[in-house]
Amino acid sequence: MESLLVITALGEDKSGIVDKLSETVMSCNCNIIDSRMSVLGGEFAVILMVAGKWNELSKLEGAFDTVSEPLGLTIVCKRTEVSKPSTDLMPYSIEVISIDQPGIVHELARFFSSRKINIQELDTTQYPAAHSGTPMFALHLTANIPANQPIVALRDEFLDYCESLNMDATMEPSKP
Repeated sequence: MESLLVITALGEDKSGIVDKLSETVMSCNCNIIDSRMSVLGGEFAVILMVAGKWNELSKLEGAFDTVSEPLGLTIVCKRTEVSKPSTDLMPYSIEVISIDQPGIVHELARFFSSRKINIQELDTTQYPAAHSGTPMFALHLTANIPANQPIVALRDEFLDYCESLNMDATMEPSKP
């Protein structure tokens, strides 16, 4: 029976980090089954979900103690379990673009949390507008919407909310 381990690592960006982390996982007979990696500013951040036998994961946790310092990484490991798929949730993809301003993520998170809607994934970025250079904000999130939620009303409410904040938005079912 395989167990799961979620690993987060954060440190100064430099070449070879992914190579060394994946080598460490492989050397402990474990397998990376899901990951997110990004450079934010000058920092490299990674989240990995690794599968392996419980004793192999224990070996991996110990191995990270020895690789973290030479790589300059802060590494945190946490055991987890396979999430049980819910048949009463529908994944929706939400895109938002606007002129950047403080509080956008909070406003959108509040909209969904006040309706008991879980945000599954969230990605944001800031970029300069093509001709003016105005700081723009783009967000992509995946939300799990309860099947009993009237989706047409929710979508209309969300789009009206975004419009009131001068944000362009879309909300569509996620494609598998």
